[in-house]
Amino acid sequence: MLKKRVEKALNTQANAELWSAHLYLSMSLQFSSEGLNGFAAWMRGQYSEEVQHAFKIMRFMVERGAKPTLSEIKDIPVDFGSPVEVFEFALEHETKVTDNIDKLVDLIREENDKATEYALQWFVTEQVEEESTLVGIIEKLKRIGDGAGLYLLDKELAARQ
Repeated sequence: MLKKRVEKALNTQANAELWSAHLYLSMSLQFSSEGLNGFAAWMRGQYSEEVQHAFKIMRFMVERGAKPTLSEIKDIPVDFGSPVEVFEFALEHETKVTDNIDKLVDLIREENDKATEYALQWFVTEQVEEESTLVGIIEKLKRIGDGAGLYLLDKELAARQ
C-alpha cells in the first residue's frame, strides 16, 4: 500500500505528465500549421511518450493498491514562436519536470518507500535523456538558422521512431 502523501504526489505527477502531453501536442499543431511536418511528427512522438509516462505512474499506483485520479487539463499555450523558441520552451518545461521528479524522489525517501523510489529511478534517467535531446536540437537550430538547414532538420526529425 502507498502512503497517502505518496499517492497524492504520484497523482500530481501523473497529471503533470498528461499536461506535458497536451503541451507537446500543441507544439505539434503549431509546427503542422507552419508546414514543418517533421518537427510536428517529433512533437507528436513527445506527446505519446508523455502519455506513456502518465500510464506508467498510474499502473504502478494500481499495483500498489492506490487509485489514480485525473485532473482537468487547462492553460495549454498555443503560440510558441520560432522553432528555436519552441524547443527552448520545451527545454525549460523539461527542467521543471526534472525538478518535480527530484522533489518526488525526496518525498519518497522521507517516507522510506523503497519500491516507489526504485520505480522512479526510470523517470530520473529519462529526464536526463529528455534534456540532452532538446539541448542537441536547440544547438542544431541555432547553427542552421531559417534556410535550407531547417528543411534538412525537419526531414531528420520526421525520421524519429
